[in-house]
Amino acid sequence: MLILNFAHPLTEPQIAKIAALAGQAVDEVRTIPAQLDLEAPFAPQAAALADAAGLSPEAWQTTPLVVALPSLNYATAALLAEMHGRMGYFPPVVRLRPIEGAIPPRFEVAEVLDLQAIRARARTRR
Repeated sequence: MLILNFAHPLTEPQIAKIAALAGQAVDEVRTIPAQLDLEAPFAPQAAALADAAGLSPEAWQTTPLVVALPSLNYATAALLAEMHGRMGYFPPVVRLRPIEGAIPPRFEVAEVLDLQAIRARARTRR
């Protein structure tokens, strides 16, 4: 499985937890810097972020992957839309949470959100 990391660097324990939650070994972590220009339109920047992942059109549709999203909400929304267009479905995403009392602040993997399953369940509430 490939982790596309648009967030802070992931630690070995975080990567191991992602693998355990996803039920798949992690073959590679690609860290893509996600500093966006707040004065420029986000759609082209989201496309550039997706391009920076270095996946072919075929790989976007066939590679098992999990995504660690950028923390800026607008960037995340645009990137998810871009990725959905390339993949044909919403990717699973990592949710981190702070470790209580950790000094300096540290984060642990809380869950891997299956966005496609969330979408499918939401469709039943139309």
